[in-house]
Amino acid sequence: MSTITIKDGTEIYYKDWGEGPAVVFSHGWPLNADAWDGQMLFLAQNGFRVVAHDRRGHGRSSQPSSGNDMDTYADDLAALIEALDLHDVTLVGHSTGGGEVARYIGRHGTARVARAVLIAAIPPLLLKTPANPEGLPIELFDGLRAALFKDRAQFYKDFALQFYGANREGAKVSQGILDQFWIWSMQAGLLNVYECSKAFSETDFTEDLKQFDVPTLVLHGEDDQIVPVKDSAMKSARLIKGAKDIYYPGAPHGITATHQDQVNSELLQFIRSSPAQASRDRARAAAVTH
Repeated sequence: MSTITIKDGTEIYYKDWGEGPAVVFSHGWPLNADAWDGQMLFLAQNGFRVVAHDRRGHGRSSQPSSGNDMDTYADDLAALIEALDLHDVTLVGHSTGGGEVARYIGRHGTARVARAVLIAAIPPLLLKTPANPEGLPIELFDGLRAALFKDRAQFYKDFALQFYGANREGAKVSQGILDQFWIWSMQAGLLNVYECSKAFSETDFTEDLKQFDVPTLVLHGEDDQIVPVKDSAMKSARLIKGAKDIYYPGAPHGITATHQDQVNSELLQFIRSSPAQASRDRARAAAVTH
């Protein structure tokens, strides 16, 4: 397997496909890098190098008893980018991965980053607080953790229905999509996902978002039952200077699967919209022609 070892000894698994400008993906909770396969294969086929890692405690990475917090997740992402010596990166984060991307920029800046994409992402803050009265109550997250501890296997089966909107009338979500969610989730360590749930729900990314100084795309489903759109994407788009935000009517949290073709198209168009990338694409096309 392809892994890097972080300074605390944690091994981070990653996959690295294709050649060309780099696109680096951060996955949602409690999944792993495989959740990005539909986007990675598409972009690899369109001339990009695509990299995705399993967050510590998830998938094929180590399950350490420490570092299950957003600062460390962001530092792990930085270590991967530096180990692979990636530059002019497009950072793409879904759900908790969107928080990871935000905290990366907040802690490490954009010297290696060309653009960012937040998909159904958790920033700026999920938790209800006096400063964020529209957020979700702490009791909801306490209940989530209790359900995890009691019977995580059944919890993941139930959670998948909301994640992909399969509990909505008329929803067309395959059993395969639901099954793979369960398989990926069960690969994560219970301690790690338990502590990660605190990190993704209680971390405030407001100041991180204010540090974004690269083109940013925000995608979100309007019927997201996990990360309500009004308290996440719509706020983030106002905090990030010049952000482009797109909302999918009736779409759930897991739009990378349920709306795969649409998300892929948005990603490709956004990445190619920068002058530098457009120039590279024209040069590649000319080389093929001649």
